[in-house]
Parts: sequence; C-alpha cells; structure tokens
Amino acid sequence: MPFHILLAGRCAAEFAGRTIHLRAGDVLVFPRGVAHRISADRGDGPIEIVEEPGAAFPIRRSRGAEPEVDLLCGYYRITPGAGDLLFRMLPEALHVSLGAGGHEPIRALSALIRREANAGGPGAAAVVSSLCDALLAMVLRGSPEQRASGDVPWTGADDAAVLCVIDAVLREPGRDWGITSFAARAAMSRTTFIRHFTQATGMTAGQFVTRLRMMIAADLLASGHRSVSAVADAVGYRSVSSFGRAFRAVTSTNPARFRADAHTVTARGEPPAPPDERS
Repeated sequence: MPFHILLAGRCAAEFAGRTIHLRAGDVLVFPRGVAHRISADRGDGPIEIVEEPGAAFPIRRSRGAEPEVDLLCGYYRITPGAGDLLFRMLPEALHVSLGAGGHEPIRALSALIRREANAGGPGAAAVVSSLCDALLAMVLRGSPEQRASGDVPWTGADDAAVLCVIDAVLREPGRDWGITSFAARAAMSRTTFIRHFTQATGMTAGQFVTRLRMMIAADLLASGHRSVSAVADAVGYRSVSSFGRAFRAVTSTNPARFRADAHTVTARGEPPAPPDERS
C-alpha cells in the first residue's frame, strides 16, 4: 500500500483517470495499491533520476537540474486476511491536505519521519516504520475521503449501538443475527435502532454484519487450512454457494482464489513492486 509525503514543492498524482494536485505537507495514501504516477508541475517532460545510498534509505535525485520536489515515499505491507480486506474497502486514494488547517499532529509527524530518515542513526529504519504506522492512523482519521465512505466497518465504531453489533458478531459470527436481537442489546426499539444504525454507519445492519463476517472469513481463509465449506459454516452460511456470492460481492474474488493468493504472498514474503514514479 504505497504512500507519499510531499515535503517541499508541488506535484501531481495521476491514477485511474484522476489527478490529485499536491502541495508541501500533503500526504497521499493508496489503500488498494492502485498503479499511479507522480510528476512535478513542469512542462518540459521527465528528467533523469539517479538513485544514491542514504543514511537509512535510498535517495533519488534529479540529474542536471535543481530539485523542484522533495517527496518521501514508502509502502505499508498488509498481512493477507481481515486487514487486507478492510483496506480494500477504502477509496482508491486518501488525501490529507495539511494546508487546510487542523492537521498539526500530522504535519509534526511528517517532519519527524523526514528528520529520522535523514539522520540514519541506530535503529532508524525501525523508528521510521513505527512513525509511519502512526501516520497512517492519523490519515485514516483525518481524510475526508475516508469519512465520506460508508463501506468501511469501522465507520461509526465510536457509537454504542454500533459497538454492540461489532462485539456480538465478533463473538458469535455464525449465529443467525437479526434486528430484534441487536435492538434489544442496544436497548432500543427496532425502528429506532434501524434509523440510528443507518445514520451512524451509512449502511443497514445486515450490510454491516455481512462485511464483518467476510473480514472474519478472510482471516480464516488466509491463516488456516479449513475448507471453504468449514469457513462458510463458521461465519453463518449453510450454503457454500451463498457464502461464495457474499464473499465475492465484498472482495471481488472467490474464497478459494483469495485463500490461494494469501498463502502465496505469505510463502514468498515479497513486498509489492514500487509504483511508477517520475519527477
């Protein structure tokens, strides 16, 4: 999952027919790993890039020209399973513009990441990795794209009614859950619960439960050797075909393929190929 922090200058990120213009201090994350290109706002075409060893990380510099962009790039490696599925549900890009105000913690964290990467002292890579984890959490919390998305199961997770649903399904994912039992747990009438839950999450309780179940199923498929039918039964599906349809609707792939891909990634332990970047 690639990310970019623009430390100085201006540039543009092009992906999937879209363009996002970045200015100094902006953070851009691609949760689904979409192919993209970063280019400086210049009209004379690409320039040659030379890679040099840095104190802790490699540095790419433009040859024969003054630098116009200072960009810190990296990627998050997501373990196959529920976490991977969760990030697939996010928008293609999460963009936090620090110039809009209200993002001072992210600004300070970005500066700290750059300073630590340049210093290259003992354990610099581990420190930068931990700081980048914190950065991702802040971007997810501060990105307007994430807040506008109603497809992510953590939406509304600070709401008591939503939390009671999450807790119940995580404890017993195979149970035949319904509005009546959820409303009783939330101490609400059915009508009030339905209205409240939809307002808090942007989806129905049934849609929410399906996404939670598919996250649990993804973990079971990625981490164990259960058959698809056993996983289907564990998350409340008595029919493998209905489970397969629900899984495909959420993940865009079938359970067997998801499990095979997850096991392949785990066995190889290879990071994703870097995106096409030019400046």
